[in-house]
Amino acid sequence: MKILDRYILVSYLKTFLSVFIILMFIFVLQTIWLYISELAGKDLDVWIVLKFLWYVSPRLIPLVLPLTILVTSLMVFGSFAEKYEFAAMKSTGISLQRAMGSVIGFIVVLSITAFFFANNVIPYSEYKWQNLRRNISQFQPSMVISEGQFSQIGDMFNIKVEEKSGDRDQYLKDVVIHKKNENKPNGNFTVIIANNGELASEEGSNTLSLILKEGNYYEEIQNKNPVKQKSEPFAKSYFDEYSINIDLTELNNKDVDKENNLNNQNMYNISELRVEIDSLSQSYSTDIESYTKNMYYRSGVEKFKENKISDTIKSPTVATILDIYNPTQQLQIVKLALNNAKGTLQTVDAKKEEFKNKTKRLNKTEIALHEKYALGIACIILFFVGAPLGAIIRKGGMGLPMVVAIMLFLTYHFIGIFAKNSAEDGTMHPFIATWLSTGIMLPLSIWLTYRATTDQGLFDFDSFMQRIGRLFGIKRKKKSK
Repeated sequence: MKILDRYILVSYLKTFLSVFIILMFIFVLQTIWLYISELAGKDLDVWIVLKFLWYVSPRLIPLVLPLTILVTSLMVFGSFAEKYEFAAMKSTGISLQRAMGSVIGFIVVLSITAFFFANNVIPYSEYKWQNLRRNISQFQPSMVISEGQFSQIGDMFNIKVEEKSGDRDQYLKDVVIHKKNENKPNGNFTVIIANNGELASEEGSNTLSLILKEGNYYEEIQNKNPVKQKSEPFAKSYFDEYSINIDLTELNNKDVDKENNLNNQNMYNISELRVEIDSLSQSYSTDIESYTKNMYYRSGVEKFKENKISDTIKSPTVATILDIYNPTQQLQIVKLALNNAKGTLQTVDAKKEEFKNKTKRLNKTEIALHEKYALGIACIILFFVGAPLGAIIRKGGMGLPMVVAIMLFLTYHFIGIFAKNSAEDGTMHPFIATWLSTGIMLPLSIWLTYRATTDQGLFDFDSFMQRIGRLFGIKRKKKSK
């Protein structure tokens, strides 16, 4: 490697590492802010928090790496142009492409590495991260009880509270408990309602004490005599204070490395995604076909074919099919047809939502597949946007290049987000949605590279004004004639 290539590459690598560390730190802080509710107040070890951040960091690479390349390219090549180092290179016959040679080699290697990273490391870290999140959510019993909805604790209790308060959410208001019967686990035969409650348990204990105050206890009595059971006997009692002990053995198994059965499209590599897409596509097609046949048979068309009433309809005295039957039968047929139509419409609405969710899952899986390839290509294209743009604007440092890089990246990023959201709903094809932002940046990179290599500015204002002047001059001449 020549001295010039080494100098440019070392300058680029130093800035690249600095920018990458800074941006990674910023995005990790943002992640902490987003998931602070899952980490705070659970008495977690520092090691567990660090493990959480370690697993979540790889999923930030698709955002941080392209932005780092864009910012670094603008800063480094803008600094070279600002210090007239490019002018000195050109005076010795070294073109811009030749000067960028060593950095281009690094970007190509980095893009290939990014592809394998997205295909192998990110799916694994995504699984470990989601697994850790689920295990952390079981560290504090009060976190299992949600406000305004029933939450299952153990195998016997479903608890609903309207409001939680206290430093550990231990105080409960308007508590409703459905307790199952051990002999008949398929029904809720005991209901407990209390105005207030408190969760009390000792650290390390496998028993949670739920202390209820000012409430009622309702129990449906199960009688073996079916005649007596028809009267639906029940017992009701009032209490000032009532304690329930709940076994929390499973919740207190604070194993953050426990393997849960989790899967989504972000946890698959390319080969697994292809299998998943084939499976989802085949399942979707089979469901559509079976549902179509089902609706066809429910319409009753086959029954008409079997009864062979077409010859009867051809009779001049018969205007419609209903004329074959007497008025009473006609009324029954119309009512039956209306009920079938209403049932069919309800079924169609339910199936419509089901197929919509299946389509969304299939589209998300296809997007995840194309994102593996798009990351590496985006790194190369954004380099050819940032490097020539830095050489054109001739400004280095953290000022103008950073502003320009952030504006370009936000444009690139938001186009990608809007396109992928459209693809999830089926408005846009997943392939087009994934590659749209990269495809828009491709002609921009070609145009900027051409302008930089031919020593042209970003925008030739004088030439533009001359063309405007000529246009008005031609118009004046035509008017004078």
